[in-house]
Amino acid sequence: MRKLVYFIAATLDGFIAGPDGADPTGPDGFWPIPEDYLKHLIAEYPETLPGPARAALGVTAEGTRFDTVLEGRRSYEIGLDAGLTDAYPHLRHLVFSRTLGESPDPAVELVASDPVARVRELKQEDGKDIWLVGAGELAASLYAEIDTLILKLSPTTTGAGIPLFGRNAAFEPAAWTLTDHTVLGSGAAYLTYQRASVAG
Repeated sequence: MRKLVYFIAATLDGFIAGPDGADPTGPDGFWPIPEDYLKHLIAEYPETLPGPARAALGVTAEGTRFDTVLEGRRSYEIGLDAGLTDAYPHLRHLVFSRTLGESPDPAVELVASDPVARVRELKQEDGKDIWLVGAGELAASLYAEIDTLILKLSPTTTGAGIPLFGRNAAFEPAAWTLTDHTVLGSGAAYLTYQRASVAG
């Protein structure tokens, strides 16, 4: 069965974006991308680069991990504000929103129904794993469905911002097993955890 993988950049103090929700690695972001971080991303997770970045970097690798990307409306609107109606044209792209009337792009599937039910359907389909991209609130609603957590850990603290599972996540302790890690010279780290069990 396919896994839901929350693959997300985070600060040392657990924030995925500043208080305004802007992309921390964007042009005005607080985390400049180190060269070794980018090289590792291209080598191991090429499908997670947005289409324009793939083109600019000459990345053509299909990738072996994901064939589907999920995001919430706020995350999707970061791309829309940059003029991208589909930031991941090389992946099946689903956007979860109850407020967007229609999809701005025919290749982007708009989902207004229950995220948990839709993800359970996706998990039953054939294919590679499913990537949950920068989406604190969506990640909170899909918390119990997340099988793998891959943190792209930045050697940065912000003190405030949007937490890993959004500002309104429920208190639901869970245990995770570290299954892989790569620490780079820049201080950035890639940490992979598999859900173990609910703590209790």
